[in-house]
Amino acid sequence: MPVTAAQIEERLDWVKESPSNSGVLKALCIRPEVNERKELETCLLSPELGVEGDFWVQNCWKKLEDNTSDPVVQVAIMNSRAVDIVAGSKDRWILAGDQLFVDFDIREDNLAPGDLLKVGPAAIKISSVPHTGCKLFRERYGVEALNFFNSDIGSALRLRGVFGQIVQAGVVTVGDIVE
Repeated sequence: MPVTAAQIEERLDWVKESPSNSGVLKALCIRPEVNERKELETCLLSPELGVEGDFWVQNCWKKLEDNTSDPVVQVAIMNSRAVDIVAGSKDRWILAGDQLFVDFDIREDNLAPGDLLKVGPAAIKISSVPHTGCKLFRERYGVEALNFFNSDIGSALRLRGVFGQIVQAGVVTVGDIVE
């Protein structure tokens, strides 16, 4: 059942209380094909392939001039508390389509474009490309969730998440430290 804007607003303080120095990778997901999701416990992140097994490398919405996938949107990262509010249960987190779900403060004043986010042994450079909800997000979580996440408040809190480029390869595992 979709959440209302009021229900989201009631839980915003919980999202704002996310750890700002050291958090945890709570879930990991790949999209092997369009509209397909697979939750993983461990996965390789690499500058060349992105999140191993994810369709980013062949089917990214943002392309470079040579028609290859743009690495600045190689990985999508979402605050686990934010997705939990709209998903209702952890088994529905992966419907968001993000690859990494972190219990970490991803607001811009804590994680600015150009900053490095360490996830276990991997490092991700945060992108300036905004991550906004789309038609699929609306279908999966409801119009009020989409509108709230894309609102000024939702954007300021980066409720929909951030994009990043993998700059240091590493095998990451659910439970890894995020800093």
